[in-house]
Amino acid sequence: MLDDPTTAGTWPAAYPQGYAVVDVETTGLARDDRIVSAAVYRLDARGEVEDHWYTLVNPERDPGPVWIHGLTSDVLAGAPLFADIAAEFSARLDGRVLVAHNAVFDWSMIAREYARAERTAPVRQRLCTIALSKELGLPLPNFKLEALAGHYGVVQQRAHHALDDARVLAEAFRPSLHAAAAGNIRLPLLECLPLTEWAAAPSPGPRIGRQASYRPGGGGWRPSRKRPACPYPNPGRYQVGGALVQGMRVAFSGDTSVERELLEDRAAEAGLHVATSVSRLTSVLVTNDPDSATSKTVKAKAYGTPVIDEAAFTQLLRDVAPAPAGGSAADG
Repeated sequence: MLDDPTTAGTWPAAYPQGYAVVDVETTGLARDDRIVSAAVYRLDARGEVEDHWYTLVNPERDPGPVWIHGLTSDVLAGAPLFADIAAEFSARLDGRVLVAHNAVFDWSMIAREYARAERTAPVRQRLCTIALSKELGLPLPNFKLEALAGHYGVVQQRAHHALDDARVLAEAFRPSLHAAAAGNIRLPLLECLPLTEWAAAPSPGPRIGRQASYRPGGGGWRPSRKRPACPYPNPGRYQVGGALVQGMRVAFSGDTSVERELLEDRAAEAGLHVATSVSRLTSVLVTNDPDSATSKTVKAKAYGTPVIDEAAFTQLLRDVAPAPAGGSAADG
């Protein structure tokens, strides 16, 4: 049995010195959706709770799925705007790794709120507890928060309440962190793009390439960045009815209910190669309108590339198969 790193003095030196476990409830999943509540549990280097904080946020719009988060327009009417709580939020995040369940979503919502407030979030790295659970090989039935909580015996009191979700995640993250430390496992840390690298466009206009632009009421912020190369070789085409495999090339076409950048980030974090076009090497095309005449759907039909819709893709993302042993990343 491995020594307990909390007593044996073998805690990995490269691990972060502190964490901010975050949960936000929002009006929806799109670029123009807003945060309606936020909670932060600050943890020390070994995952012990230092303090916690919670706030409602006036989204300045319809609150969205009240049946999920329970926050009505009347409740939120007297809440502070995000700009009013940005400084306190920053104090909670400062110098820490942001930890969340499906962290790319929480970070994208937080990043946009800071951008709207013309501020910069003081966080440079995030850690997704879904990714960590996969690294640890936890025997979970799925990767929902309730499954992770159940694995560690953490009791949920108020699901979809930001403070309780953050508490549950903090309590589940601690044993995961210790298990990673005991096995000297590299934490799946990802970069949080500094908002200073984002720029506001003077007018909505067309989006070109991956340049940053802000479109109030619709477009949101789009990061100006080049996605890192996929480290896995392309295993070939997706087999309908089977699993996605790390290294597969996935392309997207047309409108999606979840914003495109979020889907792309989820795919990349799962180990897939996000392609900007369709070629003979493309493993699968994701589109909600397979009968459209876009260049990607036309090419997919010509090449015989498998086509699936967004719902099927997000379901498959929950359990992406690991890359085959051996081999190196393919050029295509």
